[in-house]
Amino acid sequence: MSPMTVAIASDHAGFRLKQVVAGWLRDRGHSVLDFGTDSEEPVDYPAFCVAAARAVVGGQADVGIVLGGSGQGEQIAANKVHGARAALCHDETTARLARQHNDANVLSLGGRLLGETLALAVVDVFLTTPFEGGRHQPRLDQIAAVETEECGF
Repeated sequence: MSPMTVAIASDHAGFRLKQVVAGWLRDRGHSVLDFGTDSEEPVDYPAFCVAAARAVVGGQADVGIVLGGSGQGEQIAANKVHGARAALCHDETTARLARQHNDANVLSLGGRLLGETLALAVVDVFLTTPFEGGRHQPRLDQIAAVETEECGF
């Protein structure tokens, strides 16, 4: 796998796992853009996750990873960014399908739900699985059309 630039962000509940994932990424030669948070002090996650998603959509990062306690809110926040396709993944299968079928560009993980070994396996699958295109592309085009309609441009 070629080195990538990965935007990463978490709230306090995802902070520990974020540190593990970021280190793992760096050990494999990837660049990491860390959008926070920087501790386990309680914080609100939307601004961090939105910043990571904007980095992906804006081309500063190839993919993003957002982490929280469950990953649900982080996924929702990232998906508010026009062009972000954030997927909450709990195992390798959901990560593979998120990439193959949905061309997900942001991975969301639950730090209180996944152990380190499983989380790293999910990240690895997410980073190495290509989008299949084909029959899936028209669906993504339909989603993008709705997104454009909702944004008014």
